[in-house]
Formats: sequence, structure tokens, C-alpha cells
Amino acid sequence: MTVRRIVCNIATAEPALARRFYGKVLGLSVLMDLGWIATWGAGQPGGVQISFATEGGSGTPVPDLSIEVDDVDAVLARAREAGFMPEYGPVDEPWGVRRFFVRDPFERLVNVLQHSS
Repeated sequence: MTVRRIVCNIATAEPALARRFYGKVLGLSVLMDLGWIATWGAGQPGGVQISFATEGGSGTPVPDLSIEVDDVDAVLARAREAGFMPEYGPVDEPWGVRRFFVRDPFERLVNVLQHSS
């Protein structure tokens, strides 16, 4: 199992407000915009990224972190073995990811995901 990227997620009622600072001041580009979530970044895929969201998708709360892995089911099995039970999922989302939400030891909500092939 390999972690491919880690993205910080910031809850906001207006993801578009990120443009003034993250776009104009820092020069980041929009990498993804689904309306309820916009991800800004620079460089190659998996590089510098930050997301702003009104929700976590499918009516879920905005997770603190999103961690993309190459085998989400293997991570889910390891999480369960270590006593971390998912709060959401696993589920195949309509925007092309398989994911689950789990709380880390610091009570942060983590979205563990794998892009569909």
C-alpha cells in the first residue's frame, strides 16, 4: 500500500473565495472544481494541494484531511485491525473515487480514497 498524496481540507460556505488569496496572491491553479469543493495546487499531480469545501460530498461533513492511496480496501482492513472503525463507507462515489472516513487518534476526520480505474 502506498500513500499517493495528502490534502488539507478547509470547510467554508464559499469555496470561490479562495481565488483571491490562493489564486491571485500565491499563484495556485484550480485543479478540480465540483461546486461544493474546489482544489487548488501547483506542479505535478500529487504535489502541493489544498481544498475548500461546503461539504465532504454525498452529504458528509468536510474531512480535515484527504489521503489518496493505491489500495483503499487494504487500508480499510488495516484500520479495522488497529481498532479504527469507519464513520462513512466504504463507498464508490459518482465522481470516481472509492473511499471511507475514519477518525485518527487526534479525532481528526480523515477521508481515505482511491481513484477508480
